Amino acid sequence: MAHLETPGPWHPATFVVRPNRFVVHARLDDSGEEVRTHLPDPGRLKELMIPGRRVWLKPAETPRKTAWSCIYVETEDGDLVCCDTRRPNQVIAQGLRARAVDELADWELVRAEATWGTSRFDFLLEQNGEHLYLEVKGVSWVVGQRARFPDAVTARGARHLRELAQVAKTPGLRAAALFLLQRSAPVDWIEAARDRDPDFADALEEAREAGVLILGRRSRLTLNRTSLGDAVDVR
Repeated sequence: MAHLETPGPWHPATFVVRPNRFVVHARLDDSGEEVRTHLPDPGRLKELMIPGRRVWLKPAETPRKTAWSCIYVETEDGDLVCCDTRRPNQVIAQGLRARAVDELADWELVRAEATWGTSRFDFLLEQNGEHLYLEVKGVSWVVGQRARFPDAVTARGARHLRELAQVAKTPGLRAAALFLLQRSAPVDWIEAARDRDPDFADALEEAREAGVLILGRRSRLTLNRTSLGDAVDVR
């Protein structure tokens, strides 16, 4: 089992407003002060960032215009959702080193941020002289028992999948895309949200047909730890 420790200190607050993609205003529970925080997830998050929702803040790790970072938001039923886009890569890096991603357990992690031509992917793996390029996507949107991605148009995400398809067609190279659920909610599968981004859904189909390995993994979250969960289908 792969774990990523996420120590606090954590400060509970109430979401007030999101004036732009990277900023959240929240009211601290202990003092009632409204503070301006950095949100490390530029995604739409409309289904999550709702006035009155509980969010969890921590002091900013590096000097910035905001003294706080908004890392988690709670859903109406108390499910903890990570709002840090760095987290999926950090968790998967731990999983790859621990050989905890079963489908990739025979591959050695070479490095992160690997380039191929003009493309850059999250990880490069190696097995018996063969290379595999891996791209990771974090999934936070859940409807009922289905996780959905993306929640808004992502030209970058579609481009990554098409670049992976080109890698998969190259002799001696392999490619994979891994979708990591950023919350503990039980889901039956992860699906491409064609109604939000039909081009991304097309790109996912093209990548699978080209031989790209499409993977999904669950997570288990607490404030202080993210654990890599079991496999989940991607449709």
